[in-house]
Amino acid sequence: MARIRKNKKLNRIGITGVGKDLPDYVLTNAELEKLVDTNDEWITTRTGIKTRRINKIHQEAASDYGARAAKKALKDAGLAAKHVDLIIVATITPDMQFPSTACLIQAKICAIKAVCFDVSAACAGYLYAISIANSFLSSGMYRNALVIGTEILSSITDWEDRSTCVLFGDGAGAAVLEPVKKGGILSALLGSDGTAADILKVPAGGSLLPATHQTLKGRLHFIKMHGADVFKHAVRTMSHSVQQILDECGLKLEDITCLIPHQANIRIIDALIQRLGLDKAKVFINVDKYGNMSSASSAVALCEAAQKGRIKKGEILVQVAFGAGLTWGATVVEWTRRNSI
Repeated sequence: MARIRKNKKLNRIGITGVGKDLPDYVLTNAELEKLVDTNDEWITTRTGIKTRRINKIHQEAASDYGARAAKKALKDAGLAAKHVDLIIVATITPDMQFPSTACLIQAKICAIKAVCFDVSAACAGYLYAISIANSFLSSGMYRNALVIGTEILSSITDWEDRSTCVLFGDGAGAAVLEPVKKGGILSALLGSDGTAADILKVPAGGSLLPATHQTLKGRLHFIKMHGADVFKHAVRTMSHSVQQILDECGLKLEDITCLIPHQANIRIIDALIQRLGLDKAKVFINVDKYGNMSSASSAVALCEAAQKGRIKKGEILVQVAFGAGLTWGATVVEWTRRNSI
């Protein structure tokens, strides 16, 4: 069990390591044409997605990809798993209802003293987890945290529904959070609106509709989405969140070096860019390669942006995401890799 520290507050928490892990199997639009009534032009025009990664290894689950991403992030940060204080996993496709996927990952990476729990906030889950970890660390309760977004969305995708099956992919990303000398997470914003929960959900499998022959026959254990409503809420909410969090930090749009929006759909991203009036060159996009990986999308995109040199020490990074719930979140980070105390 991790020791609770009651020392002075830590004013600055930064991201000191990142990692990702993706399935080897690449599902192309051409292959989807064989499954449902669709084609590459239709998918590309409406979503911007060309390929997505799909888990096809028997008995591999969210914890397996999450554990491998975690190990890479820890190596990047130079932090041994045995010294990890806190593990927060964002996922809507846990290995099982309980125990938490965080506990399963803890065992796989031998983080013997970490406190572990999961967060369920769909596509905004990773930013929820980052915000929670930042609060724990900035208060001095724990010294460091491992935040993981990991999803096997192929397990809840209806491969007979052409409106949704083209959108989703599998994967995991992870980040290490530690105290830093300066910069780090400048602000975090979270929001929810349960009155619109019905526009994006998996209806069955919980206490409301436990698994029965009827729920299986009705394909109620798969993602159901009202795409037009999701588009409208996503663009409005993410654009407002970016403006709000920049105002809280006393920053302007031109101060942003890199914006990483949730990688759900290129039309949503383009509409967000247009509404903000932001230079598209400042926006990191990888939805074409991976599709929507829910909570893993933001984590994988951050890892790739860092690895590609899109964000450097002292520059301003903004992440924003929107998901089922409804949930949304945003963070502003002054990049401080390799600057931990």
